Amino acid sequence: MPNFCAALHCSRMSSHSVLAFFRFPRDPERCKKWVENCSRSDLRDKTPEHLNKYHRLCARHFEPDLILKTSPFRTVLKDTAIPTIFDHPTRKRTNEQQEEDNTPQLKVQRVEENQDKDVEKAPESTNGQEASDEPQVVDKDWDQREYLRSLFDVVVMMGRQNIPLQGHSDKEPRSKAFTPSNFQALLEFRINAGDDALRRRFETSPASLEFCSSTQLQQILEVCEKCVCKELLSEVKEARFFSLVMENVVDIAGESRIPTFIRFVDQNNCLREEFFGFLLFEGEAESIATNVCAEISENGLSMEDCRGQAYFSTGVHAAKMKAVATKLSELYPLAVLTPSAGHALNISLANSMHLTSVHLVMSTLKKIDAFFSRSPLLLDQLESAISIYYQGNEEKGNALKQVCRTDWTQQHDVFEVAIDLLESLLLCMDSIHDNEELKWSDEIAHEAFVVSEALADFEFVMALVVLKNTLSFSRAFGKNLQGQTSEVFFAANSLPAVLHSLNEVLENIEVYHEFWFEEAVNLAAALEIPVKIPRLFFRKQRPDAGDEIQPETYYKVHLTFPVVTQVIKELSDFFSENHLNALRSLSFVPAIMSQLKYNTEENSADVYKNDLPNPETLPTELNCWKIKWKHGTKNVTLPSTIYETLQLSDVKFFPNVCALLKVLHCLPVLSLTEEKCSEARRRLTAYLQDTPPKHRHKSLALFTLNCAVRVDVDLMVEAYLTTYPDKETTEEPA
Repeated sequence: MPNFCAALHCSRMSSHSVLAFFRFPRDPERCKKWVENCSRSDLRDKTPEHLNKYHRLCARHFEPDLILKTSPFRTVLKDTAIPTIFDHPTRKRTNEQQEEDNTPQLKVQRVEENQDKDVEKAPESTNGQEASDEPQVVDKDWDQREYLRSLFDVVVMMGRQNIPLQGHSDKEPRSKAFTPSNFQALLEFRINAGDDALRRRFETSPASLEFCSSTQLQQILEVCEKCVCKELLSEVKEARFFSLVMENVVDIAGESRIPTFIRFVDQNNCLREEFFGFLLFEGEAESIATNVCAEISENGLSMEDCRGQAYFSTGVHAAKMKAVATKLSELYPLAVLTPSAGHALNISLANSMHLTSVHLVMSTLKKIDAFFSRSPLLLDQLESAISIYYQGNEEKGNALKQVCRTDWTQQHDVFEVAIDLLESLLLCMDSIHDNEELKWSDEIAHEAFVVSEALADFEFVMALVVLKNTLSFSRAFGKNLQGQTSEVFFAANSLPAVLHSLNEVLENIEVYHEFWFEEAVNLAAALEIPVKIPRLFFRKQRPDAGDEIQPETYYKVHLTFPVVTQVIKELSDFFSENHLNALRSLSFVPAIMSQLKYNTEENSADVYKNDLPNPETLPTELNCWKIKWKHGTKNVTLPSTIYETLQLSDVKFFPNVCALLKVLHCLPVLSLTEEKCSEARRRLTAYLQDTPPKHRHKSLALFTLNCAVRVDVDLMVEAYLTTYPDKETTEEPA
C-alpha cells in the first residue's frame, strides 16, 4: 500500500511521487512541533508511537539542508529536523503554480485531494471519536509477503540464468573492487525499477547498504531447494519405484558433493532421468550412505522403493564411492548395483582400480580430452601428425582423424584408439610445446609439455597396453549393455563367458604378461621411450643392490596381475544374482520372447513378487502373456523395447507384467532412448564446465538444471512463512 503525506492540503502519496516520506519522530517534543506545523488538529491527541507507526510527511515540507542522502536509495532526516514548509490554504498561487496545476498528473492529485478532504471531514462530524487512520496504514502481513516475494523472484531469476550469488568483494577480500554481491546488486536494481515493497523495507530498516541478511538469504535458498525438489519428485511419488544414478564427485563452493539423478517411469510410461541435487560427500562411507538415505526420505521418497543404483567415479574418490554403493546395497538389497548406462563399461572398470599406473592413464586421457576441446586449431595440428605417421595407410589415418572429432576418450574402445594414436599424439604435443612458429600461447604450450611428459613415460605405455588387452574381453559385452533391449538381455547371458575368459588369463598370467610386456617394449622403442621401473617405486621400497628387480617382473606383480584380478571382481560386483535375474526378466518383452521361442525363465521375476499387484496370479498371467504373442500376432511387428510394450492398449489386462516391466525400465543399466530424457545430464555437464567451483551453489543449481520444473513463487513465500512463522524480516543483516 502507498504512503500518504499527513500535511493538511498535501495530497502526495508514494506511488505517484519520487519524494521520500518520513515517519513522525518518537521524541514527544519534536513530534508535537511536527503536528502543529502540519496543521492537523485531529492528530494532536495521538501518541508519538501511534504517529510514528501510521503517519508520514513527504520531503517537500523540509528545508533541503535537513535531508541527507546516505545512498542512491536511502534518504534520512537530521535528528533535529522540523518541517517548516507548508502551503497556507488562502495563499495566492503564482502563475507557475497555476500552470503546474494544469498538468494531467496534478489533475489526478486534485481529485485525490478532494477525496482526502472528505475523509478528513468525516471524523469531525462524529461525537469525539478518533479519526480513522486507515488510508495511512500499510498492512504488515501484506507488506511482508510482497517483500519476500521480491526476494524469491530475484533468487529464482539468478538460478534460471546461472548468475552466481557472490561479487568480487565476497570471495576476494584483497580486491580493490567495490562491486557488491550480485544478489544485493539485483535488489538495488529492483528498487530503482520501482519495487515499493523492497524500498519500504530498506527505508525502515537499520542503516545499512544491504537489503537481506545472510541468514535470511540462506533460509530463502533452503526453501527454494525444498520447493523445487517437492515439485520435481511429485511424479516420482506417483510412479513409486525409482533408481539413483550418482555421478563423479564435484567441488561445490569448497564442499565435495555427489551430483545425483532420479530415474523413474512417468504416467505416460516414459523413462525419465531428472537431476535431484548435489548430495554431501563428507566423512566415512557409512555416514555418506546414511546422508543419502536421509536426503531421499526428507523429500518424501522411501529407499524401500529404490530398485537400482549406479555410480561413476574417478581418482581418489572412486574407492569411497564404491563403499557407499556397497553400503546402500547392504541396507536395501533390491536397490541393485548396476553399471551406469551414461558411461562406457570399460571406462568405469578402469576408474574403479586403485592402481597408480591406471590412474596415470585415466588422468592423462582426461587431460588430452580437455586440451583438444580448447580450439579446433589444436585438432588440425593432431590431424597433421596423423597424416605423417600414416602416410602409407591413408584408410587407417582417415579413420583415426574421424575418431578424433568424436568423444573418443569416453568410448568402449578408448584404449585401442589411444594406442593407435600414441605416436601421433606425442608428435603433436612436442610440436606444440616447441612452438617454433609462435603459433600457440604460453599456457597451451605448457599444457602440451605436461601431456607429452606423461605420454613419454614407459609406465603409461605399459599400463595402456595392459588395459587394452584385459578389457578387450569386456568391450563387446559393455557395448551391448548400452544397446537395444534385446542386446542387453543377451549380454547378461554372455557374462559367464566373459568371466571364464578373464579367469583363463589369470590362470596363465605368466604367458599373457610376457606377450603384453613385449608389445609395450616394442611400442616404447618406436617412440624412443626407455624401459624402466617407476621412480616412485624406488622411493617407497628402496631395494638392496642384490635384490634388483627387473621391469618385466615389476609390471607383472604391480600391474598385470592386479588389473586382471580387479576386473573380474568388479564385474562380479556389478552383476549380482539379483541384477542378473532382473536382466533375465527382460525376456517378457515380446520381441525377445519370440527369439527365445517363448521359453522364458518365469522364476527370474521372483525377486520382484512383492512389487506386483497380484503376485499369486503371476504364473497364470505370464502363461496368457506368452500365448497372446505366440498365436495372435501373425504379420505383426513385435514390440522390441519396454516402452513399446507399455504403450500397448491391452497391456492393462496384464497388471503383473505391466508392473514388472515398469520396475525393470528404471534400472540404471538401461540406456535412455529419448533425447529429452538425457537433457538434465547434458545441462549438468555444461553447468560444471561453465561455472567455477567457488560460484557453484547447490540450491541455485536446481533451477539451472531443472529448467522445465514449474516454479510458483507464492508457494515459496507460504513455505517460508510456515517454516519461519516468527521470523522478523527486518532483522539486522549479518
